Amino acid sequence: MIKTFKNDVIGEVLYHTALTNGLRMYVIPKKGYARKYAVYATKYGSIDNEFRADNEKQPTKVPDGIAHFLEHKLFEEEKGNIFNEFSKLGAQPNAYTNFTTTAYLFYTTDNFLESLNLLLNFVSRPYFTDENVNKEKGIIAQEIRMYHDNPNWRVYFNLLKALYKNHPVRIDIAGTIESINSIDKDMLYKCYKTFYNPSNMVLAIVGDVDPDRVFKETEDIIKRLDLPSSTRIERLYPGEPYDVNKGRIQETMEVSTPLFAIGFKERNTGVKGKELMERDIITNICLDLLIGKSSRLYNKLYDQGLINETFEKGYSGQVEYGFSMIAGESSDPQRVVAAVMDEINLMNKEGLDDDYFNRIKKKHFGRFLSYFNSIEFIASNFIDSVFKDINMLEYLQAIQDMDLDRVQQRFAEHFNTHNFATSIIEAKK
Repeated sequence: MIKTFKNDVIGEVLYHTALTNGLRMYVIPKKGYARKYAVYATKYGSIDNEFRADNEKQPTKVPDGIAHFLEHKLFEEEKGNIFNEFSKLGAQPNAYTNFTTTAYLFYTTDNFLESLNLLLNFVSRPYFTDENVNKEKGIIAQEIRMYHDNPNWRVYFNLLKALYKNHPVRIDIAGTIESINSIDKDMLYKCYKTFYNPSNMVLAIVGDVDPDRVFKETEDIIKRLDLPSSTRIERLYPGEPYDVNKGRIQETMEVSTPLFAIGFKERNTGVKGKELMERDIITNICLDLLIGKSSRLYNKLYDQGLINETFEKGYSGQVEYGFSMIAGESSDPQRVVAAVMDEINLMNKEGLDDDYFNRIKKKHFGRFLSYFNSIEFIASNFIDSVFKDINMLEYLQAIQDMDLDRVQQRFAEHFNTHNFATSIIEAKK
C-alpha cells in the first residue's frame, strides 16, 4: 500500500511504502529536475559497537571502527570494484558512515533504474576474505593517520571526549589502528547479517521519477535478492554521567592560528519523533540568538578580530546523544570562551528579545524552504529524519508553531555553566 504526505506550502509530495520484508521506501518526485538521487541506508553507525541480535544470551562486542570498515569493503566484489560498474552507466556513487548511519548512494541523469538495480545488488552481496580484509587495514590505517594529523578533526573529537565519559560517540568513526587490526571477516559477516537486513534499512529516492514504477521495480529487484531475514537488534550503550567528562582538553599542533570548540552536552536523551524535531529547531534558533551572524556577540567578537570566516555553530541531536557546538579559529580562544559564557549569563538574566526571535524564526523558515531546491539535501537529510521517526516535510509547520517561551526555556536548560566543555588546539611555539 502506497501512502502519500503532501505539504502545500512547499509544493512537495512524499510517497511511502513498506515492502513485505520490512524495507521502507520513500520517493519525493521533483518534476523537471535532470538529476536523480538514491540513498540506500542502514541504521548502523560507529556507536553500535555492542549489541545483541535475535535474543542472543551474550552480547557481541566488536572493535571500534567496524561499521566504517564494512562500508569500505562492500564496494569490493569478487569480480572487481563496483565503482567501475556505476561509471559505465554514467552514475556517480558514494557512501558514508557516521555515528548512527551507513549509507550508499548515487546520482545520475540517465540509466536511473539500471543504477538503482546495481546499488541494491552490490549492497546485498558482501564479499569478505582474509586477504581483502587484511589489505583494507592498511588503507584505513592511512586514513586514520591523516585525520589524526588534521587540527579540525582533532579539536572536534577532543570536544566529544571532554563532553562524554563512556558513550561511544567520543570514539573516532574510523576507530584506531589497533582496533581495526583486530577486525576479521567473521566479525564483518556478523555485523552485516545483524544490521544489513531490510527491516533496519531505508531507501530514499528524489528526482523526476514515477513513484509507482520505482516501487514496482524495487520490489522486483528485492524479491530476486537473497537478503538476510529480519533481525531483532538490541543496541547496548554504556551508562553516561549527567555531567561532562572534562571541562577542557587542550593540545598543541602545527597551526597558524589556534582553534577552539565549545560544546554543550544534551542531558535528556532517548527522545525521538516530533519532540526530537522540535528540540532540533529550538536549539538551532537558540544558537542563532546567541551567536548568529546578526547577534551582538558575533559582531563584537568579529570586530575585535577574535573570530573569522571559519566560525561555525550547530546542534547534533540524535536519539542516543546530543550536543551543541560553537567552533572556529581565534588568536585568543580563552577570550572567546569567556565572552560566550558571559553572553549566555546575560541573556538568561535579561531574557530573549521577542522581535529578534521572530526575525530569526523567519530566517530559519526561509532557509529550510530553500533547501528543497537541492535533491542531495532532501535525500541525505531525509534518511537521518526517518531513523529518528521524523517526517522532514513537517519541519516548516513546526518552525511556524515555535514560540518565545519554549525557546527561552530551552536556552536556560541547555546553555549553562554545568554542561559545557571546551577543546582548544594551540599553535606550537
